[in-house]
Amino acid sequence: MVFTYPEIDPIIFSIGVLKIRWYGLMYLFGFIAAMLLARKRSQQLGSPITALQVEDLIFYSMLGVILGGRLGYVFFYGWQQLIVDPWYIFKITEGGMSFHGGLVGVMVAVWLYGRKLGHDLWVMTDFVAPLGPLGLGFGRIGNFINGELWGKPTDVPWAFQVNGVTLHPSQLYEALLEGLVLFWILWLFTQSKRPKMAASGLFLACYGAFRFFIEFYRVPDAHLDYLALGWVTMGQVLTIPMILLGTMLLIKAYRPRFN
Repeated sequence: MVFTYPEIDPIIFSIGVLKIRWYGLMYLFGFIAAMLLARKRSQQLGSPITALQVEDLIFYSMLGVILGGRLGYVFFYGWQQLIVDPWYIFKITEGGMSFHGGLVGVMVAVWLYGRKLGHDLWVMTDFVAPLGPLGLGFGRIGNFINGELWGKPTDVPWAFQVNGVTLHPSQLYEALLEGLVLFWILWLFTQSKRPKMAASGLFLACYGAFRFFIEFYRVPDAHLDYLALGWVTMGQVLTIPMILLGTMLLIKAYRPRFN
Protein backbone atom coordinates (compact mmCIF):
# COMPACT_ATOMS: atom_id res chain seq x y z
CA MET A 1 0.00 0.00 0.00
CA VAL A 2 1.31 3.45 -0.96
CA PHE A 3 -0.21 6.67 0.30
CA THR A 4 -0.94 9.59 -2.02
CA TYR A 5 0.30 12.92 -0.68
CA PRO A 6 -2.78 15.14 -0.29
CA GLU A 7 -1.13 18.43 -1.39
CA ILE A 8 -2.18 20.45 1.65
CA ASP A 9 -2.36 24.23 1.22
CA PRO A 10 0.38 25.61 3.52
CA ILE A 11 -1.78 28.70 4.17
CA ILE A 12 -4.69 28.06 6.55
CA PHE A 13 -6.41 31.38 5.85
CA SER A 14 -5.61 34.97 4.95
CA ILE A 15 -6.75 38.28 6.42
CA GLY A 16 -5.72 40.94 3.94
CA VAL A 17 -1.95 40.70 3.57
CA LEU A 18 -1.70 38.59 6.74
CA LYS A 19 -1.36 34.89 5.96
CA ILE A 20 -1.69 32.27 8.68
CA ARG A 21 0.42 29.24 7.76
CA TRP A 22 0.40 25.70 9.10
CA TYR A 23 4.17 25.86 9.64
CA GLY A 24 3.84 28.87 11.90
CA LEU A 25 0.98 27.21 13.75
CA MET A 26 3.21 24.19 14.41
CA TYR A 27 5.75 26.49 16.05
CA LEU A 28 2.98 27.91 18.22
CA PHE A 29 1.93 24.40 19.26
CA GLY A 30 5.55 23.64 20.13
CA PHE A 31 5.91 26.71 22.35
CA ILE A 32 2.58 25.99 24.08
CA ALA A 33 3.67 22.41 24.75
CA ALA A 34 7.01 23.64 26.11
CA MET A 35 5.26 26.10 28.43
CA LEU A 36 2.89 23.47 29.82
CA LEU A 37 5.73 21.01 30.36
CA ALA A 38 7.89 23.71 31.96
CA ARG A 39 5.15 24.55 34.43
CA LYS A 40 4.90 20.90 35.40
CA ARG A 41 8.67 20.55 35.73
CA SER A 42 8.87 23.72 37.81
CA GLN A 43 6.90 21.90 40.52
CA GLN A 44 9.64 19.29 40.98
CA LEU A 45 11.72 19.46 44.13
CA GLY A 46 14.91 21.40 43.45
CA SER A 47 13.71 22.95 40.19
CA PRO A 48 15.86 25.97 39.21
CA ILE A 49 12.80 27.64 37.67
CA THR A 50 9.66 28.65 39.54
CA ALA A 51 6.19 28.63 37.99
CA LEU A 52 6.29 32.44 37.86
CA GLN A 53 9.53 32.37 35.84
CA VAL A 54 8.30 29.94 33.17
CA GLU A 55 6.88 32.64 30.89
CA ASP A 56 10.18 34.53 30.85
CA LEU A 57 12.10 31.33 30.15
CA ILE A 58 9.84 30.46 27.20
CA PHE A 59 10.10 34.02 25.86
CA TYR A 60 13.90 33.88 25.91
CA SER A 61 13.79 30.43 24.31
CA MET A 62 11.42 31.64 21.57
CA LEU A 63 13.85 34.40 20.64
CA GLY A 64 16.70 31.89 20.59
CA VAL A 65 14.81 29.44 18.36
CA ILE A 66 13.65 32.05 15.85
CA LEU A 67 16.85 34.11 15.60
CA GLY A 68 19.23 31.17 15.90
CA GLY A 69 17.18 28.97 13.58
CA ARG A 70 17.11 31.55 10.80
CA LEU A 71 20.76 32.57 11.15
CA GLY A 72 21.76 28.92 11.30
CA TYR A 73 19.89 28.10 8.09
CA VAL A 74 21.42 31.04 6.26
CA PHE A 75 25.00 30.29 7.31
CA PHE A 76 24.86 26.47 7.22
CA TYR A 77 22.62 25.91 4.21
CA GLY A 78 22.02 29.23 2.44
CA TRP A 79 25.46 30.87 2.41
CA GLN A 80 25.59 30.71 -1.41
CA GLN A 81 22.40 32.76 -1.65
CA LEU A 82 23.68 35.13 1.03
CA ILE A 83 26.79 35.89 -1.03
CA VAL A 84 24.61 36.82 -4.01
CA ASP A 85 21.97 38.66 -1.98
CA PRO A 86 22.90 40.02 1.50
CA TRP A 87 19.20 40.66 2.15
CA TYR A 88 18.51 36.93 1.85
CA ILE A 89 18.80 36.62 5.61
CA PHE A 90 15.51 38.52 5.96
CA LYS A 91 13.64 36.61 3.23
CA ILE A 92 12.05 34.06 5.54
CA THR A 93 9.80 32.72 2.76
CA GLU A 94 12.92 31.63 0.83
CA GLY A 95 14.50 28.86 2.83
CA GLY A 96 13.57 28.04 6.37
CA MET A 97 15.02 27.31 9.77
CA SER A 98 17.94 25.20 10.94
CA PHE A 99 17.63 23.00 14.01
CA HIS A 100 21.34 23.32 14.77
CA GLY A 101 21.15 27.12 14.60
CA GLY A 102 18.04 27.08 16.77
CA LEU A 103 19.83 24.87 19.30
CA VAL A 104 22.71 27.32 19.59
CA GLY A 105 20.22 30.17 19.84
CA VAL A 106 18.34 28.49 22.69
CA MET A 107 21.57 27.69 24.55
CA VAL A 108 22.63 31.33 24.36
CA ALA A 109 19.16 32.53 25.37
CA VAL A 110 18.80 30.26 28.42
CA TRP A 111 22.40 30.99 29.44
CA LEU A 112 21.62 34.72 29.46
CA TYR A 113 18.40 34.17 31.39
CA GLY A 114 20.17 31.79 33.76
CA ARG A 115 22.75 34.47 34.56
CA LYS A 116 19.92 36.68 35.82
CA LEU A 117 18.82 33.89 38.14
CA GLY A 118 22.31 32.88 39.25
CA HIS A 119 22.33 29.50 37.45
CA ASP A 120 25.01 28.18 35.13
CA LEU A 121 24.45 26.98 31.55
CA TRP A 122 24.08 23.26 32.30
CA VAL A 123 21.53 23.78 35.05
CA MET A 124 19.41 25.67 32.55
CA THR A 125 19.89 23.29 29.62
CA ASP A 126 19.12 20.30 31.86
CA PHE A 127 15.80 21.97 32.69
CA VAL A 128 14.84 22.75 29.10
CA ALA A 129 16.12 19.49 27.53
CA PRO A 130 12.77 17.63 27.82
CA LEU A 131 10.77 20.67 26.76
CA GLY A 132 11.93 20.92 23.15
CA PRO A 133 11.34 17.54 21.44
CA LEU A 134 7.57 17.89 21.06
CA GLY A 135 8.16 21.24 19.36
CA LEU A 136 10.67 19.57 17.05
CA GLY A 137 8.04 16.99 16.20
CA PHE A 138 5.45 19.67 15.44
CA GLY A 139 7.98 21.44 13.23
CA ARG A 140 8.55 18.28 11.16
CA ILE A 141 4.81 17.88 10.74
CA GLY A 142 4.88 21.45 9.41
CA ASN A 143 7.54 20.37 6.89
CA PHE A 144 5.27 17.50 5.83
CA ILE A 145 2.31 19.85 5.35
CA ASN A 146 4.52 22.17 3.29
CA GLY A 147 5.57 19.22 1.12
CA GLU A 148 9.27 19.78 1.76
CA LEU A 149 12.29 17.77 2.97
CA TRP A 150 11.12 14.53 1.37
CA GLY A 151 13.14 11.34 1.57
CA LYS A 152 14.59 9.16 -1.16
CA PRO A 153 12.55 7.04 -3.61
CA THR A 154 11.42 3.77 -2.07
CA ASP A 155 8.91 0.95 -2.36
CA VAL A 156 8.17 0.54 1.37
CA PRO A 157 4.42 0.17 2.02
CA TRP A 158 4.21 3.42 4.01
CA ALA A 159 5.76 5.55 1.24
CA PHE A 160 3.97 8.59 -0.16
CA GLN A 161 3.43 9.17 -3.84
CA VAL A 162 4.57 12.68 -4.72
CA ASN A 163 4.42 13.84 -8.34
CA GLY A 164 4.36 10.23 -9.53
CA VAL A 165 7.31 9.11 -7.38
CA THR A 166 7.01 7.13 -4.14
CA LEU A 167 9.21 8.65 -1.43
CA HIS A 168 10.22 8.04 2.17
CA PRO A 169 8.25 10.44 4.43
CA SER A 170 11.46 11.45 6.18
CA GLN A 171 9.70 14.40 7.84
CA LEU A 172 7.43 11.94 9.66
CA TYR A 173 10.41 9.77 10.60
CA GLU A 174 11.95 12.83 12.24
CA ALA A 175 8.65 13.80 13.90
CA LEU A 176 8.52 10.32 15.45
CA LEU A 177 12.15 9.86 16.53
CA GLU A 178 13.32 13.43 17.19
CA GLY A 179 9.91 14.41 18.52
CA LEU A 180 7.84 11.78 20.31
CA VAL A 181 10.50 9.16 21.09
CA LEU A 182 13.10 11.70 22.22
CA PHE A 183 10.50 13.41 24.39
CA TRP A 184 9.59 10.22 26.23
CA ILE A 185 13.24 9.27 26.73
CA LEU A 186 14.07 12.64 28.27
CA TRP A 187 10.83 13.08 30.20
CA LEU A 188 11.14 9.70 31.89
CA PHE A 189 14.87 10.21 32.49
CA THR A 190 14.33 13.55 34.23
CA GLN A 191 11.59 12.30 36.54
CA SER A 192 14.22 10.99 38.95
CA LYS A 193 17.33 12.60 40.41
CA ARG A 194 20.28 12.76 37.98
CA PRO A 195 23.65 14.54 37.97
CA LYS A 196 24.13 17.92 36.34
CA MET A 197 24.77 17.79 32.57
CA ALA A 198 23.22 14.32 32.23
CA ALA A 199 19.92 15.48 30.70
CA SER A 200 21.73 17.88 28.36
CA GLY A 201 24.14 15.15 27.29
CA LEU A 202 21.34 12.64 26.70
CA PHE A 203 19.44 15.14 24.56
CA LEU A 204 22.46 15.90 22.38
CA ALA A 205 23.53 12.27 22.00
CA CYS A 206 20.05 10.91 21.24
CA TYR A 207 19.02 13.69 18.89
CA GLY A 208 22.35 13.44 17.10
CA ALA A 209 22.05 9.68 16.67
CA PHE A 210 18.44 9.89 15.45
CA ARG A 211 19.21 12.69 12.99
CA PHE A 212 22.36 11.00 11.67
CA PHE A 213 20.35 7.82 11.00
CA ILE A 214 17.43 9.57 9.29
CA GLU A 215 19.78 11.49 6.99
CA PHE A 216 20.39 8.19 5.15
CA TYR A 217 16.74 8.33 4.02
CA ARG A 218 16.45 12.08 3.50
CA VAL A 219 17.39 13.85 0.26
CA PRO A 220 20.05 16.53 0.88
CA ASP A 221 19.50 20.14 -0.14
CA ALA A 222 19.81 20.34 -3.92
CA HIS A 223 22.30 23.23 -3.87
CA LEU A 224 24.57 21.37 -1.42
CA ASP A 225 24.08 17.73 -2.45
CA TYR A 226 26.28 15.14 -0.69
CA LEU A 227 29.44 16.59 0.81
CA ALA A 228 31.64 13.47 0.71
CA LEU A 229 31.72 9.75 -0.11
CA GLY A 230 28.44 9.96 -1.98
CA TRP A 231 26.37 9.84 1.24
CA VAL A 232 27.63 12.38 3.82
CA THR A 233 25.16 15.27 4.21
CA MET A 234 25.43 18.66 5.86
CA GLY A 235 22.94 17.45 8.47
CA GLN A 236 25.29 14.61 9.42
CA VAL A 237 28.33 16.87 9.54
CA LEU A 238 26.52 19.22 11.92
CA THR A 239 25.21 16.31 13.97
CA ILE A 240 28.52 14.56 14.68
CA PRO A 241 29.68 17.29 17.14
CA MET A 242 26.35 16.89 18.97
CA ILE A 243 26.90 13.16 19.45
CA LEU A 244 30.48 13.70 20.64
CA LEU A 245 29.58 16.55 23.00
CA GLY A 246 26.56 14.67 24.35
CA THR A 247 28.67 11.59 25.04
CA MET A 248 31.34 13.70 26.76
CA LEU A 249 28.74 15.38 28.97
CA LEU A 250 27.25 12.03 29.99
CA ILE A 251 30.67 10.65 30.86
CA LYS A 252 31.57 13.77 32.82
CA ALA A 253 28.22 13.72 34.63
CA TYR A 254 28.51 10.12 35.77
CA ARG A 255 32.27 9.65 36.07
CA PRO A 256 32.50 10.81 39.71
CA ARG A 257 30.13 8.00 40.65
CA PHE A 258 32.50 5.41 39.27
CA ASN A 259 35.67 6.74 40.91
